[in-house]
Amino acid sequence: MVELGVNIDHIATVREARKTNEPEPVWAAALAELGGADGITVHLREDRRHIQTRDVEILRKTVTAKLNLEMACNPEVLEIACRVRPEQATLVPERREELTTEGGLDILSQKTRVHDTMKALQDAGIGVSLFLAPDLAQIEMAKELGAQAVEIHTGHYANTVGTAREHELEIITVAAAKIRELGMKLHAGHGLTYHNVLPICRLPDMQELNIGHSIISRALMVGMTTAVREMKELINQ
Repeated sequence: MVELGVNIDHIATVREARKTNEPEPVWAAALAELGGADGITVHLREDRRHIQTRDVEILRKTVTAKLNLEMACNPEVLEIACRVRPEQATLVPERREELTTEGGLDILSQKTRVHDTMKALQDAGIGVSLFLAPDLAQIEMAKELGAQAVEIHTGHYANTVGTAREHELEIITVAAAKIRELGMKLHAGHGLTYHNVLPICRLPDMQELNIGHSIISRALMVGMTTAVREMKELINQ
């Protein structure tokens, strides 16, 4: 059965728009778990544009499902991760100018930095997933570096339609097969919605999907627990 990780970053985005104390990401995480979330995902960015250090600290104490911390190879965030010890850390690229994560982490060009960050996390007992484009060379390097899982960046798939989307799905399918062949866990995320998620979750041995914006958007209309439950029921078809 495919696990659903619910990214609650944009609950904090609304809070930080006014620099106030609501809405509370911790409440959102609890409601997501009531809706059937198998994990809670948050991205502690260097610029702290949404999730704050205190959010991660409190979530570590309150989340009963898996806590997945998205992070760049940043020494300050690494120190926080090793102290808080989420079950999983997902290494992602990060630029201050971007609205959201724009692509997969290029581990070929920063092999040593990624290796050192991964080792520190794994030495702290934290499982490591790498957020990568569906590129075979990147995936093979992930295995060489010792990653337990690879999360395929599905943004290009999500942003296309028709034959272009079918082409992107073919690329993802080949990449997913390579991840399974190399013995790593298969995850996917970015841009997935209620309308495009099924072909991704039907890939063989898909273990985890991380979805945020679409669920939070729906939650504004129907409530967090219902929005999560509907996504969970959809991917379980």
